[in-house]
Amino acid sequence: MTRYRQVLAVPGMASLLGVSLLARAAITADVMALTMYVVLGLNMSYAAAGGVAAALTAGVALGGPLLGRMIDRRGLRTVLLVTVIVQVVFWLSVPILPYGILLGAAFAAGLLMVPAQPVTRQAIAAMTTAGQRRAAFALESVQGELSYIVGPAIVILCAAKMSPDVVAWGVGAAIAAGGAGIALLNPPLRAEDEADAGATGRPPRREWVGAGMIAVLTMAFGTTTLLSGVDLAIVATLEEAGQVSSAAVVVAVFGVASVAGGLIYGALPRPLPTWLLLGLLGLVTIPAGLAHDWPWLCVAMVGAGLLTAPTLSTVADAVSRLAPASVRGEATGLQSSAQSAGFALGSPIVGVAIDVSVPAGGFAAAGLAGLAAALTGCLLSRRSPARTRSPISSSVSHS
Repeated sequence: MTRYRQVLAVPGMASLLGVSLLARAAITADVMALTMYVVLGLNMSYAAAGGVAAALTAGVALGGPLLGRMIDRRGLRTVLLVTVIVQVVFWLSVPILPYGILLGAAFAAGLLMVPAQPVTRQAIAAMTTAGQRRAAFALESVQGELSYIVGPAIVILCAAKMSPDVVAWGVGAAIAAGGAGIALLNPPLRAEDEADAGATGRPPRREWVGAGMIAVLTMAFGTTTLLSGVDLAIVATLEEAGQVSSAAVVVAVFGVASVAGGLIYGALPRPLPTWLLLGLLGLVTIPAGLAHDWPWLCVAMVGAGLLTAPTLSTVADAVSRLAPASVRGEATGLQSSAQSAGFALGSPIVGVAIDVSVPAGGFAAAGLAGLAAALTGCLLSRRSPARTRSPISSSVSHS
């Protein structure tokens, strides 16, 4: 735990992680809030709700690099101010928008979503030393897992007692409050020795989006493709067993195991290659299809959970190392886009596998997607120069 105490002792780190958790929990709940509003407030189908969710997700995926580039050029507070205003306007207007306009508005809101996750990653890279960075990114990945556990669950509980309009306003208020809080903290996005990086100009993309960066973005995509597919496979398996009400328990076990895995990994003396962690995650996911009821599925999900946060944290660490300081915002935006794309595509891919086979085929498809991304990342990282290979394919510690 010494590593974590050192990270949390960095001036401003604890407050940043706390405010960022508020924003990220609300952001992970936004799709659920919109789904509840369309289904309960507009009395429309789940397919219609899925359309709004897809529009928001597509906006987030496309907006990541755009916002990152704006941060690199205009500074953090300017971008946060713009995105907070957009979120306030969107969420306040949700109850008065007809469905067709809501689709377009959701896309715009996603395009200009408060960039809490990439900003947190940039700040971690700037505020920590090389020896602290792996533990710091492990905390960031744990924070992400907690947001996925807490955010949607709170929305579901509130939807049972409040109108969907109020729930939507609450989510919007939390997103805006989190963005405003980060703006007030104004964490540094470049280390002291990187402060003049912008003065030398932005390097061309071909100089930093090389084989190494493509490798890590591919693995970011593969990781979230696997994770979103696993969620669907869990529901399909338990639905076949007549135990779909237990899906929340299995997902909770998965999340808790991931938190534990992240904390354990961050305390290890040496890092592991990203492709190895993702490959192991894919391997332990495939046999989860052998479980046919919720207790055994909980057991199967522990192994996958223990590897989830470590994989996500190594991806974030690799991006921060591979990207020059002057374009780190755009790089973390690309990472967020790759992960959003994985979340969006994982469920359809695994859904097709389940439809043409059995629920166990969903776990197989998700695991194979992770393995394919790990293999691709491994091969690409071997082509990258030695100076960029270490965060991805080498186990040499920077501590």
